[in-house]
Amino acid sequence: MTVVKDIMNREPVTVEMDTTLERVRNLFTKAATHHIIVVRDREPIGIISDRDVLRTVSPFVGKLSERPQDLSTLNRLAHQVMSRNLITVRPDTPNTEAIGLLLQHRISALPVLSDRGNLIGIVSWRDLLRYCAESGQSDGRACDAAA
Repeated sequence: MTVVKDIMNREPVTVEMDTTLERVRNLFTKAATHHIIVVRDREPIGIISDRDVLRTVSPFVGKLSERPQDLSTLNRLAHQVMSRNLITVRPDTPNTEAIGLLLQHRISALPVLSDRGNLIGIVSWRDLLRYCAESGQSDGRACDAAA
């Protein structure tokens, strides 16, 4: 049985609560990630997806029609945009259970916490889909249990 620790990203990108969306947006541009964990005193308290930023930042930023109020959207803070209801998993959570949680809660990533509640990774639907595709079963039965 494959578990989350076998496929999780062990270097999740994190920001503090008062990080501006401008900085968050830049992190998404630089990092190969679609999710950033918001922390307070190193404790995970929220998550921001690249879609959250796209929804929040004015589409006119960087365009000829940009106005001051468009630029002000970049000054919003991470805690104002993040999803606060974190659904998390432990490293020994079976991948099929992680898939079920993503589907049940209609989310796209799960922070991975140690037994002490420390952030040690993140697993996304992309990671899990890759696991299903690369698990050695060309007929796709690797993830049948989650369906």
